[in-house]
Amino acid sequence: MRVSLGRVRQLFTMQRVLTQNVARLLALSLRTKLSPSVRAAAVNMSTLLVNRPQYSWLRELGLGEDNDGVYNGCWGGQGQVVTSYCPANNEPIARVRQATMAEYEETVQKAQDAWKVWADVPAPKRGEIVRQIGDALRGKIKALGSLVSLEMGKIYVEGVGEVQEYVDVCDYAVGLSRMIGGPILPSESEFWLRPGHALIEQWNPVGLVGIITAFNFPVAVYGWNNAIALICGNVCLWKGAPTTPLTSVAVTRIVAEVLERNHLPGAICSMTCGGADIGTAMAKDERVGLLSFTGSTQVGKQVAMMVQERFGRQLLELGGNNAIIVFEDADLNLVVPSAVFASVGTAGQRCTTTRRLMLHESVHDDVVERIAKAYKQIRIGDPWDPNTLYGPLHTKQAVQQYLAAIDQAKQQGGTLVCGGKVMDRPGNYVEPTIITGLPHDAPIVHTETFVPILYVLKFKTEDEAFAWNNEVKQGLSSSIFTKDMGRVFRWLGPKGSDCGIVNVNIPTSGAEIGGAFGGEKHTGGGRESGSDSWKQYMRRSTCTINYSKDLPLAQGIKFE
Repeated sequence: MRVSLGRVRQLFTMQRVLTQNVARLLALSLRTKLSPSVRAAAVNMSTLLVNRPQYSWLRELGLGEDNDGVYNGCWGGQGQVVTSYCPANNEPIARVRQATMAEYEETVQKAQDAWKVWADVPAPKRGEIVRQIGDALRGKIKALGSLVSLEMGKIYVEGVGEVQEYVDVCDYAVGLSRMIGGPILPSESEFWLRPGHALIEQWNPVGLVGIITAFNFPVAVYGWNNAIALICGNVCLWKGAPTTPLTSVAVTRIVAEVLERNHLPGAICSMTCGGADIGTAMAKDERVGLLSFTGSTQVGKQVAMMVQERFGRQLLELGGNNAIIVFEDADLNLVVPSAVFASVGTAGQRCTTTRRLMLHESVHDDVVERIAKAYKQIRIGDPWDPNTLYGPLHTKQAVQQYLAAIDQAKQQGGTLVCGGKVMDRPGNYVEPTIITGLPHDAPIVHTETFVPILYVLKFKTEDEAFAWNNEVKQGLSSSIFTKDMGRVFRWLGPKGSDCGIVNVNIPTSGAEIGGAFGGEKHTGGGRESGSDSWKQYMRRSTCTINYSKDLPLAQGIKFE
């Protein structure tokens, strides 16, 4: 049957009118039959990113519109409902129900019960469980890395790299599970003062390790603590950052599946999402054998005081005002990419971000020109785009901190070389910024601002540069670029850098998991991950065993 063009147009017009009428009737029905709260919920549900097809991979991680924020062998959450937002567009991703104080108490009790089981598991078997956790993370590394990118804001390759850190430290911990232990020490029996005696060190777990992590590394920092704490025989209670709760839930689901598959109590790796109330409870709780806290120096000081008040043990990873020092003999082909990566990577939101660039007066102008040129070539965009090198700040508050710091720098004599503006696009995007001309002791230079602002300072002598490096309150990471081997060893020695990480010809960021990670002074003094950091998760006993039939006293003392 042939239909004229006019008839086709008429049919389309009728269909459009019918569709509009149905829509009006449906809207009227919703307005008259549904309560305001139900209508609001329907709108909110439709706007959540988790419901959009391009984010369907979130379901692979067990995430939905509303997610339980408590795990202690069972999932729950009866506290405040919080919404997680994507920093790249400030759109809501999904919601999480946080823990109440009653649920915190229940979780601690279950964790204590779980420890009684876990402590009896031989260390190599504990290592096998950690190996399985690493393998489970490998299987979800792309989805989990995408979630870190979506929720925290760092670029996709950094998100995947962060999950890889957790995997790597699991591998490290597996080997460590067969090596931890104390020495047999020389007893005075060797000198015939106390024959028939042995002196040994015994290392035992502290029990429950509380782990409070920050938004900027919502997976890796938990992994550093969790893997090492587990092989040492501890159970863990995790409180992630309130602004990255979905990552905490997704990671815990992966770990919980491993524990359940091995018929172990899920409370071995517990989680309570929450705010300052949960963090304060952990700091004050005498049942928490070690509290590992990663965050700002300001909050860390409060945590330290609460833990110390109960004579508890703490592991603090706090701020860093890190410097790269470039001498006249430096290879500038190494300097430029190192400084750019360390200052703008993760949009300046790493604790190891380079915030001060000290340049010898002979290379100052050349390096500034080359770095400014490199800054202008940085590819800024959506963090999950593989071509992007630089994403958004994590929150709107961080954008305000960025603007305030630039205003202060200008007032204190700084010159803006590039950047300095909020970008005109959705999300929390700011321009990576370089500022020169400030005195080395300007208040803003001595302030750690968690944003991509690089302060460039000009120095004349080695002694001057080393002193400037050490004059700030924090002592996390530091680096020099030079070919002078004498200078290298002076830098590494007692009159050199006072930081916990002291590098040569590499950036301040990008620490490897095999070394102990942490810093001095206001950075907190804690050490995580490699080397002998495992000792912080255990308690040491010195044990003297008398296997003779006599009772000689130490130092040859006679008491008769």
